Amino acid sequence: MDEVEIVVAHSERATLRLGEMFLKVDADPARLDAEVEAMSLAPVPTPRVLWRKPSVLAIAAVPGATLGRLGGPATGAPAAWAAAGAAVRTLHDAPLPPRTGQAGRSTAALTAELDAECASLVTDGLLPAGLVARNREVAEAALRPWSPAFTHGDLQIAHVFVDGDEFTGVIDWSEAGRGDALYDLATFTLGHEEHLDDVLAGYGTDVDLEVIRAWWSLRSLLVVRWLTEHGFDPFAPGCEVDVLRSRM
Repeated sequence: MDEVEIVVAHSERATLRLGEMFLKVDADPARLDAEVEAMSLAPVPTPRVLWRKPSVLAIAAVPGATLGRLGGPATGAPAAWAAAGAAVRTLHDAPLPPRTGQAGRSTAALTAELDAECASLVTDGLLPAGLVARNREVAEAALRPWSPAFTHGDLQIAHVFVDGDEFTGVIDWSEAGRGDALYDLATFTLGHEEHLDDVLAGYGTDVDLEVIRAWWSLRSLLVVRWLTEHGFDPFAPGCEVDVLRSRM
């Protein structure tokens, strides 16, 4: 029998790999429902669903390899990043799904959440006040009206697979739904700004780079505490805190 590999695990969910099968266990079955629905609607390659139980989803492995991970080296030639960018554009141009996703929070709600989190980061001593203030200023550009698109909602590079220069699929669709397309592009290139031009070569250039940079700051500010509390290290080289420092 193949060994069981723990891909990720925290109090909300866990993902295990057994050979060419992944088991996703979620404390909130609605997230698995949303993931299955999103994968059925997405016009790009997604994992094949093998079976489904109330709190467990079994999916087949996607061929190829990821483009890397935050805090680690990025892989893939410029053509592979461009192919992924073209696939993301296909997703964003697709008919809207019924749900509102992670990238679809209202500007008012997002602003309130961001301001509260910034205050807590400083009060609790997690981050210096100057670093928080500068990135809060940069993040303002993301807090604007936007047209909804079909978004993945958690499009980090560890979820994007390629084989050579060919895009082969995207995993982890539990946050998918209607949302801001630039949130996806920012999540995809977070910590790997050097590949932004490659992604946009495939996606198209009608993109506001200031908003993408704003989302880098905004997303990083919002997740530092959560990552710290769930056993991850946003202070590791190349991760969220370094992203915030790069805006100084």
